[in-house]
Amino acid sequence: MAELKEAVAEQQHREDVDIKSEDVGATEHEADSSEAAGDTKPSTTTERHISIQTKLEGLEMLVDLNEAGRKSCPLCPEEKFKASYSHKLRRHLQNLHWKVYVEFEGFRMCICHLPCRNLKPSINGDQTPGRHMAHYHCVVCSVTIARKTDMVSHLKRHINKGETEASYSGSLDVKFEESTLSGQAYEIMKELGTNVQLLPNHTTPQKSDTYFNRKMKTNRQLVFCSLAVLAEERNPVECLDAFGATGIMGLQWAKHLRNSVKVTINDISDNCVKMIKENCELNNIRVDGGSRPPRGNDGQPIATVEVVKMDANVIMHLRPFDYIHLDPFGTAVNYLDAAFRNVRNLGIISVTSTDTGSLYAKCPNVTQRHYSCHIVRTEYYKELAARMVVASVARAAARCTKGIEVLLAVALEHFVLVVVRVLRGPTQADESVKKLRKLVHCQWCEGRVFLKLGNMVDDTLPCNCHGSLPGKTAVHLGPLWSGPLFNTGFLRRMLSAAVQHSMDDIQPLVKTLICESECTTLKPLFHGSSALTNQVECGVVIKTLQEGGEAGPTDQSGKRKLGEESVNVLKKMKPDASLEHPPFYYSIHRHSMRGMNMPKLNKFLQYLTEAGFRVGRTHFDPTGVRTDATLQQFKSVLSKYSAPTCTTTPTQTSVSTESTS
Repeated sequence: MAELKEAVAEQQHREDVDIKSEDVGATEHEADSSEAAGDTKPSTTTERHISIQTKLEGLEMLVDLNEAGRKSCPLCPEEKFKASYSHKLRRHLQNLHWKVYVEFEGFRMCICHLPCRNLKPSINGDQTPGRHMAHYHCVVCSVTIARKTDMVSHLKRHINKGETEASYSGSLDVKFEESTLSGQAYEIMKELGTNVQLLPNHTTPQKSDTYFNRKMKTNRQLVFCSLAVLAEERNPVECLDAFGATGIMGLQWAKHLRNSVKVTINDISDNCVKMIKENCELNNIRVDGGSRPPRGNDGQPIATVEVVKMDANVIMHLRPFDYIHLDPFGTAVNYLDAAFRNVRNLGIISVTSTDTGSLYAKCPNVTQRHYSCHIVRTEYYKELAARMVVASVARAAARCTKGIEVLLAVALEHFVLVVVRVLRGPTQADESVKKLRKLVHCQWCEGRVFLKLGNMVDDTLPCNCHGSLPGKTAVHLGPLWSGPLFNTGFLRRMLSAAVQHSMDDIQPLVKTLICESECTTLKPLFHGSSALTNQVECGVVIKTLQEGGEAGPTDQSGKRKLGEESVNVLKKMKPDASLEHPPFYYSIHRHSMRGMNMPKLNKFLQYLTEAGFRVGRTHFDPTGVRTDATLQQFKSVLSKYSAPTCTTTPTQTSVSTESTS
């Protein structure tokens, strides 16, 4: 009997296990189906909310404003905004809904007052009637969020996850296609006539190898103009984009300069190399050694580029180049030695540094580790960052027995760009190293002066802060580059290239750089291409190739000879120090006096010029003034032409009060 009961119990236990396993399998199948449904793209039939618009006209088209009579607001309930006439409703839409918004990829998520959100329950658990909470509708996932800052954080999370494609496919202005890389949707973006495909997470370098930053457009155009200037001197120019990513920079070089350049695009990532090759097909550019013809090719390819998968240091050690551009993610100091090891004489190296945290004195320990410089936060911190990068470039060139001539140094919000010309020889290397000096900076009045060669501690600041204040007020910064940061002839030719290739965005910046290099407030004028024929750099006259001219002679080995027809090397002369722009600048707001109204900036520049000083604006700071005047002279002129805020004296006010009494 006991054995029979045990057999029945065991059979029931097996039946229960089988039922549970079937339930678990069913739930797993449902979960898999739900996950598969979640991975699919949102339905294309979904329409976006009426508060998400791209233009003001679209918001006004929600209601017919041409008809007579009173009309209600399409984004507000009746108790929020009563029905009114067309002119009042149009003003309401413009001033409230169109101006209070969150922008994302060209869409404006205007504020909405409709009852789209559930009312918050009261303490008793009932929904309290009354005014509905204002909110925004997300363009990606259609969720409603009340606070603007929360919506911005919500959109950032979408970007980090790669969810940048809106749920409403019918409302997209950009074109999305299916990529052959990993089955992800990509966006076709056009810049300077060059099309590139971008993955949805292209803005986050931690999530994507094919990183692309739209804010670096100015940097790409400046680099392009510097290469175009070098293409006028020698033909063809062997140039290298050491960190290709999407390959947009190298594709722009090849598409616009054509046979004047031989472009090599390098990247160590397999995904980037595949993306670069597909972008070449997208722009009708043939890949050197590739088997597939360009996509949509009606004729011959317009240019040829070489795509290489290699470490940047390795390719720069193996092959010589005329032009090298370094744009890594962060600092570029790890690649400077390899860049100078094999670059040709009178070639150009452009370095883009995006580690603004260490360059702008936010992380002094990282600055000391990367650049071997000690800096503090100053009013001229952007120029300090540019001179610090140039100092690192000069030290790397000197280790390879080469000198540099700085052609351009730009420090903007997101990057620091330095363009230098390479001059071979120990003499040029020694001259460059001599320009690396320490800077004495006063932390109280922001006065500064470079230490002269051979001086120990005798060279002090011209201010009297160390005597009037207790303790030490001065610190030593650097070593920094003490030479000029611009070459006027090179910048003029860059402006000519920008005009030739219709780069309207950077033309005002280049004009400002020309005025800054000459330390003048006058706008530069062009007198034709003949004025840009010769360029003097550190005693070396660079003769450019005329239109229709041929390249320089070559020997049997294929090496280019730099003869008298292309470059005429004169006696090495020291440049006139009086023609160099003065180092650093002063901010007119930083040195303004309390209780005094400053003169207008242009008027103040005129006053400094009348006082006999060289004066110019600077791109580093919109309120900065570059001048050869000392800080005391600068302050004296500023105080002389500043008017007090209160024109009445205390005695006059007392007399007026007595008369009234």
